[in-house]
Amino acid sequence: MSATTTPRTPVSASPAARPWAALAVLMLPVLLISVDNTVLSFAVPSISGSLRPGGTELLWIVDVYPLVLAGLLVPMGSLGDRIGRRRLLLVGSSGFAMVSVLAAFAPTAGLLIAARAGLGFFGAMLMPATLSLIRNIFTDPPRRRKAVAIWASGFSAGSALGPVVGGVLLEHFWWGSVFLIAVPVLVPLLLLGPVLVPESRDPAPGPIDPLSIALAMGAMVPFVYGIKTIAESGWASAGPVLIPVGVILGAGFVLRQLHRTTPLLDVRLFANPVFSGSVAANLLSVFSLVGFIFFVAQHLQLVSGRSPLEAGLFLIPGLMATVAAGLTVVRLVRRVRPAHVVAGGLLLNAVGYGVVLASGVNGSDLGLMVAFVILGAGVGGAETISNDLILTSVPPAKAGAASAVSETAYELGAVLGTAVLGSILTAVYRSNVVVPASVSGADARAAGETLGGATEVARGLPGPTGQRLLESAQHAFDSGVVITSAIGVVLMLLASAIAMRALRDAD
Repeated sequence: MSATTTPRTPVSASPAARPWAALAVLMLPVLLISVDNTVLSFAVPSISGSLRPGGTELLWIVDVYPLVLAGLLVPMGSLGDRIGRRRLLLVGSSGFAMVSVLAAFAPTAGLLIAARAGLGFFGAMLMPATLSLIRNIFTDPPRRRKAVAIWASGFSAGSALGPVVGGVLLEHFWWGSVFLIAVPVLVPLLLLGPVLVPESRDPAPGPIDPLSIALAMGAMVPFVYGIKTIAESGWASAGPVLIPVGVILGAGFVLRQLHRTTPLLDVRLFANPVFSGSVAANLLSVFSLVGFIFFVAQHLQLVSGRSPLEAGLFLIPGLMATVAAGLTVVRLVRRVRPAHVVAGGLLLNAVGYGVVLASGVNGSDLGLMVAFVILGAGVGGAETISNDLILTSVPPAKAGAASAVSETAYELGAVLGTAVLGSILTAVYRSNVVVPASVSGADARAAGETLGGATEVARGLPGPTGQRLLESAQHAFDSGVVITSAIGVVLMLLASAIAMRALRDAD
């Protein structure tokens, strides 16, 4: 992908203000996509009670959107090079708004999963354009670094803001309202984008490669689905077969790109340790953030008994820490080497999970708030600097490809955060929950698969029986939280060590 731009559309804004006005417009889809990654976490209990999905269906409702999004980011980035990145942004915005309305009124879990897949398709049109357009709009390095910091802070803040927005909406409306927020966010983009955002495209793009697109999607879907299947049905399921299939297709994708004159994705970029290390830092930071929000949202509502709004407000300090850290590290990195800043951010992620682990099954809501503040600061710092390193560690002509890889890392991190930690949490819950013998049939299956299902079933049972089920389900869920937190600590410690080594030559 190329960073070449076409002549800018004249606008009435002053030359000094025009780039920042364009950035403000581009932040709208950034915030929307990142909010959508986590806003559904707080709607999970309501969806469980209304649509009664199974454990695997519930995970797919959450995961199918970022999975499709991540799989199509690189192909859509290539399409944007051909038809214009601003044009693709506007087409994706229109489609995303329309499908959001359909998702809001989905009557069954299956139709909601289908609508979420459609949102992933159109969302993939939105994201590749934003960072590459920023690279073209801000040609001065210091201003570009500031713009990238705002972009990264917006993405991180949006991920943390999702539960807050969800809490406010679910306090007053039904679960479908979390999807309708796309409409008021995207309307200003559709109106102001053609005026403020300059068009950008590659004047000599390579041909579209359908096989590479199929391999990219085929690599991720079996891999993630295999993880889910193992968690749901154990090692005797199809999971151990699906994961190698994903790995093989991923290897096929890499080999095809290496042998094409104009690859869909220039995988040789990963030979640069600064680039690959920064991508890994991005992926693992989002992994830790989304995985944490997945279980804390359910704990605050279904274990602590807080309303969606109260649960969302508990996470506001973490949101503030994410934004503050993202903006602060731009100045900090002038005096501290980037490797130390990124590795330090990932260490803070480990400390955040460590607070939850140390609290055990009797951890307080205040402890979860403190843990999220620590983790939010780590994510904000690590993501901001790693994003800048991704753009500056490649030639200008590769800015488009670098942007697509950066955004793919975000989305894949979101997928794996829920798929890995969520699946492990589900597996631990299923193995520890005790469903009373008097509960049978569909109710027993629902209670044995998810905490939301158990909570809904307990409401319809006689007092003592319902209370026993609820206590068992809550204890089983928190036992899973402790185990997933231990895994989070280990992963973040490894990620910090990798970042310190891979980024040691970054300036």
